[in-house]
Amino acid sequence: MPHLPQRLDDDLKVAAKARDALRLAVIRGLKSAIQYKEIELGGPLDDAGVLQVVGTLIKQRRDAAEQFQRGNRPELAAREEEELGVLQGYLPAQLTAPELAELVTAAIAEAGATGPRDMGAVMKLLKPRVAGRAEGKAVSEAVQAKLSGRA
Repeated sequence: MPHLPQRLDDDLKVAAKARDALRLAVIRGLKSAIQYKEIELGGPLDDAGVLQVVGTLIKQRRDAAEQFQRGNRPELAAREEEELGVLQGYLPAQLTAPELAELVTAAIAEAGATGPRDMGAVMKLLKPRVAGRAEGKAVSEAVQAKLSGRA
């Protein structure tokens, strides 16, 4: 499987040839966001860095769709959802709830965490392990539930 930047270039060409305006716009926006991040960091991003950018854009699309729904603009919310679908295609397979719970349990044991105060140490261990495969919010909720004895 090619690295993400190469895959984006290939997908951009395919979308342009197919005249798929939505896909083309999303990929161009993603490539632009990646370039901004590279400029900010002063060097090229690896696949993990690209996945972080994809995750950020996904979160933005979700928030925008939610705002449009609340603002009674379903057509704009639908557009955000379509863009969200394109972006999610660049993420690796997402973790299932049992897989996430297993990783959380292992990280808690490794960190020697005993309660909610130790959440930061557990999250520090977990983040690289779940990068791109689970949303930060879901991970933190799973860790909180486990550390507070609710799971």
